[in-house]
Amino acid sequence: MSQSFDLIIFDCDGVLVDSERVANEVFARVLDEVCDLQFTLDDMFDTFVGHSRAQCLQKIEAIIGEPPPPELDLRYQRDINDALEKTVQAIDGIDSVLGTLPLPYCVASSGSHDKMRMTLGKTGLMRFFDGNIFSTSEVERGKPHPDIYLHAARTMGVADPARCLVVEDSPIGVTGALAAGMRVFGFAELMPAHRLQASGAHHVFDRMLDLPDLISTHA
Repeated sequence: MSQSFDLIIFDCDGVLVDSERVANEVFARVLDEVCDLQFTLDDMFDTFVGHSRAQCLQKIEAIIGEPPPPELDLRYQRDINDALEKTVQAIDGIDSVLGTLPLPYCVASSGSHDKMRMTLGKTGLMRFFDGNIFSTSEVERGKPHPDIYLHAARTMGVADPARCLVVEDSPIGVTGALAAGMRVFGFAELMPAHRLQASGAHHVFDRMLDLPDLISTHA
């Protein structure tokens, strides 16, 4: 394993837990029922993946030209959380990877702490992080700004952003990590690889079990 990195920063949804498909299917249904907006799953991934709840609601406001009904935010939180509690699973192979990585690592997500506690808890992954979980709710600006990555690195005791590797599954996440001056691997299990490459990811892969070898090879 290369020693070129002092810290690995993982996104949560779509990188640690297989939540993106479920959440976006539910959100698409809610948008149809509440706002009469029809989105395919591909549309949802293009428009919303990687964004915080507040950013998603701002996007809806821009689309419809007025603040969305209050019911939308209530349904967004309730319906998605209910679906994830029933169906969320860990990304295939991530528990093995986390159990063998010799480098410190943490989570930096656009999701709330409550959501991460639920999804990481339900999948049994919380035990790997020992409280090293960071949300964009802690910083002034969310992704694609670099704030959350720099905050995570500082808190974890890493002063040089170039010594950090970020694993992201969305273009907005890749953009933010690059803005922080960090190395970025794009995880393309669900997101089309070409979108992560176009955003500037240094390497793109689609099988989490390959990550340790990729760190050694591409550091």
